[in-house]
Amino acid sequence: MSKDPRLAKFESMYHPKINQYLKDNLKKDVDQKTLNQAMNFSVLAGGKRLRPMLTLATLKTLGAKLTPAKMKATCALELLHTYSLIHDDLPAMDDDGLRRHKPTSHAVFGAGMATLAGDGLLTLAFQWLVDNSLSVDTKVKLVDGLSKAAGPSGMVSGQASDIEFEDHQLPLSRLKVLHRHKTGALIHYAVQAGLIMGHAKKELVKPLLRFADCFGLAFQIYDDILDVVGSEVELGKPVGQDSGKNTYPNLLGLVGAYDQLEAVLDHGRRDLDDLNRKSSIDTGLLKSFFSYFQVKRRNRRR
Repeated sequence: MSKDPRLAKFESMYHPKINQYLKDNLKKDVDQKTLNQAMNFSVLAGGKRLRPMLTLATLKTLGAKLTPAKMKATCALELLHTYSLIHDDLPAMDDDGLRRHKPTSHAVFGAGMATLAGDGLLTLAFQWLVDNSLSVDTKVKLVDGLSKAAGPSGMVSGQASDIEFEDHQLPLSRLKVLHRHKTGALIHYAVQAGLIMGHAKKELVKPLLRFADCFGLAFQIYDDILDVVGSEVELGKPVGQDSGKNTYPNLLGLVGAYDQLEAVLDHGRRDLDDLNRKSSIDTGLLKSFFSYFQVKRRNRRR
C-alpha cells in the first residue's frame, strides 16, 4: 500500500508552509537566549506535522479560506504537541535519547532547560490561539477545546494512566480509553479546530469528529506496531521500548494488533464514504490520510 497521491500533493503544499511559519514566528515570542535555542531545537527538528495538517485538511474540506490568523492558531497545536514530546522523553518519563533522528532536548540542554522548553511551548500555544485576529467566540472555542484535549481529562490523563498501569495489563476496553486520551485527544482537537475555524455546519461536526477518533486510534495502534517491527533508522527514535506497557501487540499479539488496525481503518473509510454520499462536501482528502498507515504484515511470529 502506497501513500494516496492526494495526500502526497497536500503534504507537498502545506508541510513546508507549516515549517516556515514555525521557523519565522517562534523566535518572536521568546526573549531568553538558551530557552529560545531549546524551544527552536525541538520544534524545528522535523516531524510529520500531522496534527496541523489535519486541521488544514479539515478547513480545505469545508471550503474555508486559510488566513494568517488561522495558520497561527493551527500551528499552535504543533507547539503543544512538541511540548508533550519533550516531556515524554525526559529522564523522569521514558528517558529517551533520540527523537526525529536527533538527540532529545534533555540530552542537549539538560533536563531542567528541556522541562522549561516544554513549559514555554505549552503556554505559547495558548498565546497563539488568542493573539490573532480571529473572532472572540472562535478563540474561546479553540482554547476550550485544546485545554480539554491536552489537560487532565485528555492527554495528561492518558499519560498518567500509561505510567500508573505499566506492568499491569489492561483489558482491551480500558486500553482503548487510555489511548483515546493519550494520543487520540490531540488528533480529535486537530479536526475540531478546523471545524471551529471553518464554521462547519452542525450536521458535519459529529461525523468528522468520528473520523478524527478513528484516525487517532489507528495512529496509536500503528505506533505500537512500529515499536515491534520498525527500526531506529526508519523511525528516528528508539524501538522495542514498550515491554511491560499497555500496547496492542502486548495485549493481542502482533497479528491481533494488525487485525485491529485494519478494522479501524475500514470503519473510518466507510464512515467518510457515507458522509460523502449524504452531504455536499468531498471527504476524499481526509480519507487519503488513512494511507499514512502503511500496513505490511511483518514478523507474524509474535
